[in-house]
Amino acid sequence: MSSLSCLRSVALPASARMLLLATALASVAVTGTACAQQQTDDPVVARVNGAEIKASDLAIAEEEVGSNLPAASPEAKRDHLITYLSDMMLLAKAAEDKKVADDAAFKRRLAYMRNKLLMETYLQGEMKAAMTDAAMRQVYDEASKQMKGEQEVRARHILVETEDEAKAVLAELKKGTDFAELARLKSKDPGAQAEGGDLGYFTKDQMVPEFAEAAYKLDKGQLSEPVKSQFGWHVIRVEDKRDRVIPPFEQVKDQIETFVARKAQAEVIGKLRQGAKIERLETKGAAPANKTPENKN
Repeated sequence: MSSLSCLRSVALPASARMLLLATALASVAVTGTACAQQQTDDPVVARVNGAEIKASDLAIAEEEVGSNLPAASPEAKRDHLITYLSDMMLLAKAAEDKKVADDAAFKRRLAYMRNKLLMETYLQGEMKAAMTDAAMRQVYDEASKQMKGEQEVRARHILVETEDEAKAVLAELKKGTDFAELARLKSKDPGAQAEGGDLGYFTKDQMVPEFAEAAYKLDKGQLSEPVKSQFGWHVIRVEDKRDRVIPPFEQVKDQIETFVARKAQAEVIGKLRQGAKIERLETKGAAPANKTPENKN
């Protein structure tokens, strides 16, 4: 796709993981089986001076440092995480022995981290609760209604530096020169080499206004006069026009999940803010952040 693709309207980031809830049902016949089942589900994977490290601890550590782990086999990754947690426990015990936990700065940071973890856990719960199939279907249906009847254009373009260059390109095209080949030779758009200037289908709001206005006025197969935008001068040819294609639900499900999750979190935060008394206080004697103390000399 060409460099103009950077001008397309970007939807809310669309790569949220699908959150699945699984429920296991089992009949229990012997007293104490529930405890044994819990131990089986969360086995001890290591001990450090007698203190246990469980599988669930590895999972938490992987959430935190997983992106920094070297590419390795599952066994090597597991060993790395056990080493990480073992070192953490040894250093934490050494810190306790030195009474680090009694330090005021440590207590403030601990309170901060506790609040942060509570916030993240609470928001994650609200997000999961909001991401029902019915809620996602509703978002999809509303978006589909808005898209119906909207027109899409498929166009090619050749991008050059000056109006004179654009006029020369237009003259070549009117002589019958192949558009895609000329785009590969003349266009400064990086995508021209691979795509022959083809931008694919787009809606009017997905391109810079000058380009979109010119493209939408053309009929299929027509060439534009030189069009100026912030990127330079364009010569445009419309390849096709059609009603906007509505993608199937499954194709956009991840994007909808992200939207529903963020909307739920924003609503929770907004509601809590409305019911809260938040005071912003200035420290006495401190200069405002955007000013410097006056020079009294």
